[in-house]
Amino acid sequence: MRLPAPPLLLITDRSLARSALPDVMTRAFDGGCRWVMVREKDLEAPARRTLVEQIMEAAAPFEAKVVVNSDLAAAEIAHGVHLPQGQSCTNARKQLGPDKIIGVSAHTAGEAGAAATAGANYVTMSPIFPTQSKPGYGPPLYLEGLRDIAKRVPVPVIALGGVTAATARSCQDAGAAGVAVMGTIMRASDPAYPIYDILSQLRTDAVSGGTRAQTSGRR
Repeated sequence: MRLPAPPLLLITDRSLARSALPDVMTRAFDGGCRWVMVREKDLEAPARRTLVEQIMEAAAPFEAKVVVNSDLAAAEIAHGVHLPQGQSCTNARKQLGPDKIIGVSAHTAGEAGAAATAGANYVTMSPIFPTQSKPGYGPPLYLEGLRDIAKRVPVPVIALGGVTAATARSCQDAGAAGVAVMGTIMRASDPAYPIYDILSQLRTDAVSGGTRAQTSGRR
């Protein structure tokens, strides 16, 4: 399965956002983002499903892909699911079918390899750099650790944790298929600008989805 392009996965956190998440997503899509993970685990299932529906509506004009963290029921109305460690990739595939995107969070080479064997389409590897958003998952892997794991895992590895425009390209150079971001975008006064800045550093032919002409507003 081909993953969304450009290779930037935006992870939501409404507690950090300066406006309603559907509005944040619209600006992120304006900036060129085409891949979002809805990660609002504290919401009750009905509220989370409603939020996913709203983000799917915002994503549709841009043909952006939406995956949902953990919630298989909500994932049925989205493009796929992202699983934490301990949630069965095999069972998710059985429930969602062959066409949905399935990702898995990994923090070691062993976890990443197991996810690949179980049928994941990609893994997020974290933390790559020190970050406030991913505490409690062990010391940062840094680029050397990322490089070692990316060589050993047969599915795309998405670098997560402390990734910015200044480090996105180096993650790709270390073997990552793409990068994932959360706080940098969620805290932005206008998410379109940091999205564009990160995409401008990545090796991709899809950056044209977001241009300065589209990013109206002020930093």
